[in-house]
Amino acid sequence: MLKRYSIQLILVACGGLLTYVAYEELVSLYLLSVLMFMGVNVILSTSLNLVNGNMGEFSCGHAGFMCVGAYVSSVLGVWLFAKDKVFGPPVLPPELALYAFPLVILAGGVAAALAGLLVAIPSYKTRGDYLAIITIAANYIIISAIENLGVIGGSRGFMGMKSVISSMEDVAYLPWMPIWVFSFTIFCVWLIRRYVSSTFGKGVNAISQDEVAAEIMSVNTNKIKTITFMVSSGLAGIAGGLFAYILGYVNPGSFNILKSTEVLVMVYLGGMASLSGAVLSAIAFTILLELLRPLQIIKWVVIPLLLIIVMQFRPEGIMGSRELSDIFPWLKRFYRFK
Repeated sequence: MLKRYSIQLILVACGGLLTYVAYEELVSLYLLSVLMFMGVNVILSTSLNLVNGNMGEFSCGHAGFMCVGAYVSSVLGVWLFAKDKVFGPPVLPPELALYAFPLVILAGGVAAALAGLLVAIPSYKTRGDYLAIITIAANYIIISAIENLGVIGGSRGFMGMKSVISSMEDVAYLPWMPIWVFSFTIFCVWLIRRYVSSTFGKGVNAISQDEVAAEIMSVNTNKIKTITFMVSSGLAGIAGGLFAYILGYVNPGSFNILKSTEVLVMVYLGGMASLSGAVLSAIAFTILLELLRPLQIIKWVVIPLLLIIVMQFRPEGIMGSRELSDIFPWLKRFYRFK
């Protein structure tokens, strides 16, 4: 019984430790921010890996869906609960922000999932480079649309999310953002693992191997593509919502093609179709970004160079297509997925 629930117990212990450390201010705000961005990157990396790795497509505009989630969650939260008069008085009592915050983040995920149809529908007839061009175009369409919406700040950006967080802290003084980031990160990784391991998820891997053969074997490829793109985009939207509330400010320029490139680097660095690899590469990439921050713009010369070196000497990435349980079989004793 203890082994069966060991993973859950470990996660609860880690969450409790993170809450205690943040509450007692045992670590600096900078380090806490790095840990939270690490969680956001894990969601981004694993969600894009679902499309580029498991399904074998080539999406290059993941930051666009992150942008949708960031803005929808931010605007909705500020409109409903913010004490600052961005949109006038709050629609609902600010005290309800604590209980409704997960729904606000999920609303951003739903909006991003719907925006994922911009990529899902054209993917029926296109693959490879052509699909990559469509996803880049979708990224620019989303950014351009938001830049021209003056009601939410346009190119100046949007703020007011700190007021929502303050409303949560007024109800119970706890480090809510680290708690929510940790919770949503675990939820997203669990959801992807369950999705890939399901019977429906087998069709995703079948498309990666041979789409024509999958159709012959009665796999509804269009349906699977649509759902997979929407799941991937929706999770990116959740990451975007968390990203916006961590910073307290969101700007469409933060979600350009450079941000999409960051996510691509994490996916290919970890290994295609490897959930463990996507998680590990997101953690390593976040740490690497912080270590190279003093180099400023030069870091974007160093990071692609490291990726080129990896592609030369280990093109399959850190983990290849394997999971941690494949390398350490004893881990299978502690968890399993039916």
